[in-house]
Amino acid sequence: MNARLNLIADPTAAKAFKHFMAAGKTVKDSPLPASTQELVALRVSQINGCAFCIDMHTKDAAAAGESSVRLNLVVAWREATVFTDAERAALALAEEGTRVADAGEGVSDEVWELASKHYDEEQLAALVILVSFMNAVNRLNIINQQPAGDYEVGQFH
Repeated sequence: MNARLNLIADPTAAKAFKHFMAAGKTVKDSPLPASTQELVALRVSQINGCAFCIDMHTKDAAAAGESSVRLNLVVAWREATVFTDAERAALALAEEGTRVADAGEGVSDEVWELASKHYDEEQLAALVILVSFMNAVNRLNIINQQPAGDYEVGQFH
């Protein structure tokens, strides 16, 4: 299985990819907790079916000390007791921000209010950017048919 394009070798793709990675680094360096960032990135990728990003964020989160129990339960976070209220708020925002076409209204006021209770404005901005960023990267990888399984921790950081 091979990707349709080499996003690092193609001049146009490489230039855009460089900017994508800079945006990702901005979020990574934000005050949004790193564990929350990985859980959100993983959940958005699960919803979108981006195998490459699921592989990457599962491995990066595990390397950063995230438990396999929590990683395995992200897909069913509503029924799991292993997430904090703040993480639940972030995951709810991530889901509604990813499924905008399904909801018809985008992120509900209820979900936004809940996230606002747990995160300050700078963290909320990072969360919104992260959800948007992950949706864009997921689509890039899905269209490109980027194969999963070979990602090495820290490869793109």
